[in-house]
Amino acid sequence: MHRLAYATKTASAYPALSDRIEINGIAGFCDPLGGLLLPDLGALVVSDLHLEKGSAFARRGMMLPPYDTLATLRILEAIIARHDPKIVISLGDNFHDRVGSSLMPPQFRGMIEDVARGREWIWINGNHDPDGAMTLPGVSMDILRLSNLVFRHEPATENAPGEIAGHLHPAATVVRREKRVRRACFATDGIRLIMPAFGVTTGGLDLRHKALTGLFDRPRLIAHLLGRDRIYSVPFGNLVG
Repeated sequence: MHRLAYATKTASAYPALSDRIEINGIAGFCDPLGGLLLPDLGALVVSDLHLEKGSAFARRGMMLPPYDTLATLRILEAIIARHDPKIVISLGDNFHDRVGSSLMPPQFRGMIEDVARGREWIWINGNHDPDGAMTLPGVSMDILRLSNLVFRHEPATENAPGEIAGHLHPAATVVRREKRVRRACFATDGIRLIMPAFGVTTGGLDLRHKALTGLFDRPRLIAHLLGRDRIYSVPFGNLVG
């Protein structure tokens, strides 16, 4: 939950806490709050918000603390205030189920309307929310192609230059000061990139998991781990299982 505490501070107090990468020739900056800035495109990318996850579980008789949507939206507000993008691209599983967007309380709907005002907002459809974000600002689609990049929720199994995807919630573990530290991460080999999950109650899938096998050129794969106030970039070979 360190991202939530960090998001309560003013965005202007942290002018340059990001790490530069390149995806298929397009420059990007990883932000420790979990978003990817693409300055040449005026775009900010986030993925796997899983809004209304607590409510979705409650509808199935499983009670979780009902604060996940507010916490995630507060971090979203902070990262948008920091970068003021022209375009926001949310890469699927924006909501935890098909009815999350239509049943979302007015307070949270108003928060999304406020941060979306004056910018283009694109909801990529995910496996949890394939019907799109209903009655919210912006447009919903399965795939977006922009410049040299392709934005989709689930990474393609074939070679996909310029792909930016989510779905797999990548995480990685390093040893620091003789302690194992596990963090969500951006994962990229310079050809494609898989985003960390942005939602505060989402889990993570280790980069060594079989679900990620074959997606990257592992000698070139870098895990950009989310720290409290910076990104830690670690080659795949230096990670621990």
